[in-house]
Amino acid sequence: MLSTKTLTVQTIADSELLFAREFDAPRATVFEALTRPALVQRWLLGPDGWTMPICEIDLKPGGTFRYVWRKGGKDMVMSGTFREIVPPGRIVHTERFDDDWTGGEAVVTTTLTETGRRTLMTLNVRYASAAGCEAALETGMIDGMSATYDRLAEMIARGEIGGAGD
Repeated sequence: MLSTKTLTVQTIADSELLFAREFDAPRATVFEALTRPALVQRWLLGPDGWTMPICEIDLKPGGTFRYVWRKGGKDMVMSGTFREIVPPGRIVHTERFDDDWTGGEAVVTTTLTETGRRTLMTLNVRYASAAGCEAALETGMIDGMSATYDRLAEMIARGEIGGAGD
């Protein structure tokens, strides 16, 4: 198991990873943060220095999403299709980066489980191959994801999501 201070990562199979992060918020708040473009653009940025000038989300089964991140004049683009949406607890989607360093489409299942006022978010990511999973890990994605979810937790703590601040 790999982990940062707040994000844990487990290898489930050669081509499958499980990420887990807890948030001090009800799952409806976390679901909102994961699905509203205006919010996603503020926290889903990876390490400092990145922006997300384009965030398109058509939140329905068969709907698509497209994220464009930018840093230093270079763009990184990811898109996919929603397979299942069960508010506020489950999202299943495909994803692929335009610079396809993972060798194909990944399937991501996000589950939000609430206990009290806290929500455990798990992301099961199934890559097209073991080589694709390894390639994803080599990008530094764990540090980027950790920074991203820490940013989301800070926004929640400041009341910027799930209240008047969003």
